[in-house]
Amino acid sequence: MPIPKKLGLSFAAVILSVSVMSGVLWWALSRIESTTVKSAVAQEIYTHTLEMEDGIQRENSQMRGFLITLDEAYLKQYYSSREAEVEAAGKLDALLVDDPSARARVARSHENMQRWRRTIGDPLIRRARTDRDGAQTFVRNNSEQVRVTAVLQGLRDVRAEVVEQIAGIRAARNNALRTGQWSLLVGGVVLIGVATAMAMLLARSLGRPIVRLTGVMEELARGRNDVAVPDADRGDELGSMSRAVVVFREAAVAKAKSDAEQDQVVARIGEALGQLAHSDLTVKLTGFPASYGAIERDFNTAVSRLSAALAAVRVNAAGIASGTVEMNEAADDLARRAEQQAASIEETSAAMNEIAQSVTAAAAKAQSAENIVRKASSDVANSEDIVRRTVSAIGDIERSSSEIAEIIAVIDGLSFQTNLLALNAGVEAARAGDAGKGFAVVASEVRALAERSAEAARDISSRITTTVERVRSGVELASKTDESLRLIATGMGEIAGLVGAIAGSATEQATSIQQVNLAINDMDGVTQANAAMVEEVTAAVRALSGETRSLEEQINRFRVDGAAPAPVAPVVDMRRPATPSSAAPASAAPRRISRPVQGNLAVKADDDDWSSF
Repeated sequence: MPIPKKLGLSFAAVILSVSVMSGVLWWALSRIESTTVKSAVAQEIYTHTLEMEDGIQRENSQMRGFLITLDEAYLKQYYSSREAEVEAAGKLDALLVDDPSARARVARSHENMQRWRRTIGDPLIRRARTDRDGAQTFVRNNSEQVRVTAVLQGLRDVRAEVVEQIAGIRAARNNALRTGQWSLLVGGVVLIGVATAMAMLLARSLGRPIVRLTGVMEELARGRNDVAVPDADRGDELGSMSRAVVVFREAAVAKAKSDAEQDQVVARIGEALGQLAHSDLTVKLTGFPASYGAIERDFNTAVSRLSAALAAVRVNAAGIASGTVEMNEAADDLARRAEQQAASIEETSAAMNEIAQSVTAAAAKAQSAENIVRKASSDVANSEDIVRRTVSAIGDIERSSSEIAEIIAVIDGLSFQTNLLALNAGVEAARAGDAGKGFAVVASEVRALAERSAEAARDISSRITTTVERVRSGVELASKTDESLRLIATGMGEIAGLVGAIAGSATEQATSIQQVNLAINDMDGVTQANAAMVEEVTAAVRALSGETRSLEEQINRFRVDGAAPAPVAPVVDMRRPATPSSAAPASAAPRRISRPVQGNLAVKADDDDWSSF
């Protein structure tokens, strides 16, 4: 049987026992809970019946006390007892919903008490206030009616039934509690027994085989590959594990064999690598097991290719050595011409600087002249505006003079009319005789005054006419002046435009010359940098020559198939003597390279004339 099935059945037995015990405990607890709830309800009903009975009896006793003493304190107790009885009746009505018989008896007691209040209690209290003796006599004569024993009978029956219910509920709860205790005891014993049996069964069927298998695996881990594996014929998971351990044991045996072969291969490869470390590239691997045949082939192929590569490098190193000599000669020629070009560009730059300064000064002077012309043009424009305003003012004077002439004409007319009136007044005064003499004198004075006014108006009119003529002449002259100023302003504007164009052209020329100067300076820097780089190239070629010689020495240490170490070429001192940049003739040309160079880095000289650079 598989291990999961065994474990499942074992735990199923335990779970079944726990489920049975849990079911019994659940029933017992549910029973206890329900009896507890019923007991609490019964206790509440019992309490409210006592409260209702107490309220009824206190209500009766407080009514009797008032009838005897007429003390209002008894009435307060009487009414409070009534409220307590009504409240208790309401609570009992709600609690006894499931018991219609008890509910009806409580309701009947409550109705009887209300009837007692209407017919006995409340009327006797009202009567006692006016006729206490009569009320007391009524109580003595009707004692059966006054007592509330009949009212209490129903409540007492209900309370007796509740007491019986409480006793039954308590007995049922005790039974449920004992059942739960016995179920815990019995269930615990059963669970312990089942667990013990399952533990023993699992230990016998699983634990011991696992211990045996663990011991075998430890032996295999120590390197004992001849140990026997138990329980390989089982049909469960332990059998599968045992069979897997058998596979591991066989794999360990195969691994031991493979390790032995690997040690042999590693030792042989170590010897071959030692020969390689001593610069022997003729080493070969042979006699490897079939499983390591690929390593043997790859190692031999790699060594053969390395030997061929070093042979080719040896040949190419010789070519590089000869090529560096030719590169150094060409670099020397290039450095001399670069120095000459740098000197020429430096002189050109100085000359362009002087030209740029001259053009810049001319542009500044042209700009100043343009500013002067523009200021003069602005002054002419201001004068033209002043002349326009003068012409406008003279025109206003002319119009004012015309208006004054019209006013003087009106004054002259008034003087004429006044003179006529004075003449008429003199005539009428003469007709009046002596009575009009005074009026005649006044008329004579008015006439004289009118004549003087007329003469003054004629004088002013003639002067204004002269002024108007002069004003018209001034207007004509101002107009001509305005026209002349306009022509002057137009000419000044054209002059300012021409001067501005000259200044702009001078500025543009200065900017262009500056740009040319900057370009020449850049060319000078580039040429200097080229000269420096040529020096660096020469130094690099010199260093390359030394490295090439070192490379040849290193390569000649190796033994390769079918080749003997080549002689190391001597190092040629390629440093050229330092000469001034202007000492080399411009027509010097490098000598022609006619010998070809073998190798990966073959340098071929060009037939071009380097002096043109």
